[in-house]
Amino acid sequence: MNRGFGREKRLLTPRQFKAVFDSPTGKVPGKNLLILARDNGLDHPRLGLVIGKKSVKLSVERNRIKRQIRESLRLNQDQLSGFDIVVVARKGLADAENAELSQHFSKLWKRLSRSRSKPENPAVARQAGSDHA
Repeated sequence: MNRGFGREKRLLTPRQFKAVFDSPTGKVPGKNLLILARDNGLDHPRLGLVIGKKSVKLSVERNRIKRQIRESLRLNQDQLSGFDIVVVARKGLADAENAELSQHFSKLWKRLSRSRSKPENPAVARQAGSDHA
């Protein structure tokens, strides 16, 4: 998998964002943010960011947070392949230092990847059980 963060790894159109907001298959609340995710059927994740002026006042801080989130996703994209992800910022996110943001997002990506494997396991167990019957 390409480790970069090119155009193909971003949610670009309002329709793509709306699809994630309307029917998320995974939700991971974090400190001062919410991550929504939806299966995209691709072999790589796509990321969309919603960081408004209301939640993070200074553009310098908004841009710093965006860079941190993108880099964190780039480093963890192997475990997130097949997701369209939208990160919604809330008030107080700008107070976090870069190292704290990086650590926080690593944990959130792990929680998100685990949330996908849960629904698949019971179905596999049912299929395995029905094969033996």
